[in-house]
Amino acid sequence: MNSSPEVGNGADSWSGTENDTSQKKAPWIVGVALVLGTFLWMGPYMGVNVVLLPAKAAVIDPDSKAAIVAVLSTSAMIVAAIANIIFGALSDLTRSRWGRRTPWIVCGSVLAAASLVLVSMAPNTMMLIISWCVYQCFLNAIVAPLIAVLADRTAPKFRGTITSMYALGYSVGIYGGQMIGARFLGNISTGYYVLAALTLLAGPLAAVLMREQSSLGMPRKSFTWRTFIDHFSFPTKGAKDYYLALFGKFLIVAAKFSISGFMLYILTDYMKQNQSGAAYYVSLISLCMMVTAIVMTVIAGPISDKIKSRKIPVIVSSLLVAIGSAIPFFWNDPRMMIVYALIAGTGMGAYNSVDQALNIEVLPNKDTAAKDLGILNLSNTGGQVFGPVLAASLITWVGYHALFPLAAVCSLIGAVLIVFIKKVR
Repeated sequence: MNSSPEVGNGADSWSGTENDTSQKKAPWIVGVALVLGTFLWMGPYMGVNVVLLPAKAAVIDPDSKAAIVAVLSTSAMIVAAIANIIFGALSDLTRSRWGRRTPWIVCGSVLAAASLVLVSMAPNTMMLIISWCVYQCFLNAIVAPLIAVLADRTAPKFRGTITSMYALGYSVGIYGGQMIGARFLGNISTGYYVLAALTLLAGPLAAVLMREQSSLGMPRKSFTWRTFIDHFSFPTKGAKDYYLALFGKFLIVAAKFSISGFMLYILTDYMKQNQSGAAYYVSLISLCMMVTAIVMTVIAGPISDKIKSRKIPVIVSSLLVAIGSAIPFFWNDPRMMIVYALIAGTGMGAYNSVDQALNIEVLPNKDTAAKDLGILNLSNTGGQVFGPVLAASLITWVGYHALFPLAAVCSLIGAVLIVFIKKVR
């Protein structure tokens, strides 16, 4: 099967995956669907999580804003952990004329967009936490199935290249979302509505482009205890490399978000910028990281395919994140955050470009790809939460300057874990 469902295997023989023999050309249309679909969920998420959510927390309770962000992060991690496994497993088991992934990413987009509106309307801390958790639940109905499209529709020889396309949407979403969010610091509610509208487009647009093949011809599974264990639990057989990848990714992502999760407060409370100065630097930092990430996304994935190695680009990128993160520790100057953005942004761009290709190649079982990739994505979600939670503690005990060595150490340990993966070159 090529990128469109009419070519290649028929519905009766579709096995839910591709190999180097069956796929003669790179599935470019699937890649485009991943670029747009990923940007449209990641951009709004980052615009809210990094900019508008801390800003709203500061409005609701300015004296406890750091603690509120930590609680929001912790509760989001718990909800995302459960939702990733459930929606990933359900999409693996789904049999419909629209395929396995499409129904979930479309419904997830609609409900996540509605949830963002609820977040914007939250009048107090409790309602903010509840509505944010609801949003996290439905957001992961998009995330887990959409990542699984990489495993479903891409042969191993093209995974570096198509993962680069996924990473392009991911990177533009991360940094572009923060830039969009920063534009609405003076009008937070409008920012939420704009980002909710973008979220609403994510699933439908990706579904129309990728035109997923019907899964009705795939074997159905009776819901037995064995099925439940296989599809709704963490893998145990032949999964050593899988867990090395999971915890390596967890620490590398935590390194990035221990800084980016408090970017607004670093600039205002530590580097003493006013609101307009902070908005200027958030936008500039996001632009630098976006540009470097896009450049490395275009380069790193195809190089990974060319040299037939996933580990080397991931390890090098982790070292760059560590170096970039350490620099602002030595100079309390917002311009050093630009240097951080250029170096760490280069590292994260290369990392994101190859990371999902590495993840697919350490999967223990292709039949539970969405669930297992969803669990691996917990390292992404968990890192985004663990980094800010640990950072919040260090801010209280030591001060903002402690965030930078924390990020460097996390990234270095993550790189070491990737080194020990055996299955992947």
